[in-house]
Amino acid sequence: MMGLASGLPLLLTGSVMQAWMTDAGVSLDAVGVLALVGIPYTLKFLWAPLLDRLPPPLMGRRRGWLSLIQFVLALLIMLLSMFDPGHLPLAVGVMALLVSFFSASQDIVIDAYRREHLPERELGLGSSFYVYGYRIGTLIASGAGLMLADQVGFQTTYLIMGLLLGGCILITLLAPEPTAAQPDTSLDWRNTFLEPIRNFLDRSGAWWLLLFILLYKLGDSVATNLTIPFYKEIGFSNTEIGTTVKLFGVWMIMAGTMLGGALIVRLGIYRSLWWFGLLQMVSTAGFIWLNHVGHSLTALAAVVSFENLAAGMGTAAFVAFMAALTDKRFTAGQYALLSSIMGLPRVIIASPSGVLADAVGWDLFFLICTLAALPGLAMLWRFREWRDQLEAGRQHDQPAEAIE
Repeated sequence: MMGLASGLPLLLTGSVMQAWMTDAGVSLDAVGVLALVGIPYTLKFLWAPLLDRLPPPLMGRRRGWLSLIQFVLALLIMLLSMFDPGHLPLAVGVMALLVSFFSASQDIVIDAYRREHLPERELGLGSSFYVYGYRIGTLIASGAGLMLADQVGFQTTYLIMGLLLGGCILITLLAPEPTAAQPDTSLDWRNTFLEPIRNFLDRSGAWWLLLFILLYKLGDSVATNLTIPFYKEIGFSNTEIGTTVKLFGVWMIMAGTMLGGALIVRLGIYRSLWWFGLLQMVSTAGFIWLNHVGHSLTALAAVVSFENLAAGMGTAAFVAFMAALTDKRFTAGQYALLSSIMGLPRVIIASPSGVLADAVGWDLFFLICTLAALPGLAMLWRFREWRDQLEAGRQHDQPAEAIE
């Protein structure tokens, strides 16, 4: 359920807003640049240490912050419903940026909660449950959101989504507070902001780990940034996209997430990253085939199903991998750093994707995205020693923080 709350706001400033802006007549270049409102997801490591150090007045360190952030986030989404991107694009952009900031802050707390609440041996399966809920949240926002938009308009849709997120506060109130050791609550600059990063970077091979996290989902992230305009150019309506791409695809994303979690237990994190990464690469190439088939709901369902299956499996393994790298003394700060780097392709690198698609066409664009997966897979092959170290941590229920 926390995964659902985390996934719900993401596409409200992503694909749903892309559709809103496209219908409002905003240019494709501007829609591509919209990815920049996701910058808070890449910079959240800057304020994440404060959520480790500063205790809120009520309900504990994790639940207290989470309930407060969710309240503000729900309010901002409802306020966003009062604007029209066709007439006030700057105001919509600013509100979307604020939604992204508090959504990223919510992710910080939920990621830290999951890491502190689960033992090492349950991280893989537990992460798959989180991703399962996360994907349901994104599908509710985008699938149901696009269908609602055709019926009642985007502004009413955003109001409904804000109310739905507000209801997620109930989950936070019912959840137990993790029993992880409480950190020093002093706000010394070095200890608060630098120590979590220094602790991670002091490990041998830390920079290679960060580069791998940046590259692993590069092709998939850039490709999915423009899927909504791509579907619309082929001729699909909002309702067709909502029912086929989002709601029909939910079964495959659920299957992929749960299958991924089960296979992680059997194969281990390293082997799962390798096989699931290959599947993600092949699924990206499926968009090239769809471009040649054209307006076919059957072809759309096939491509989306395969892409969702691979994405669910790959994300489950990747989230478990990043969680295994964190030191529980700096859970929020270190996981935020890793997930921020993971989000760079989707936000910064993907922002000029509209310009690239305009310049080279959809076929070459998706081919480039497919080939962009190769560097991450090559790094995974190069560092085969990660396999034994990750498996040692999993089998002995010890942190995998000493990957060297």
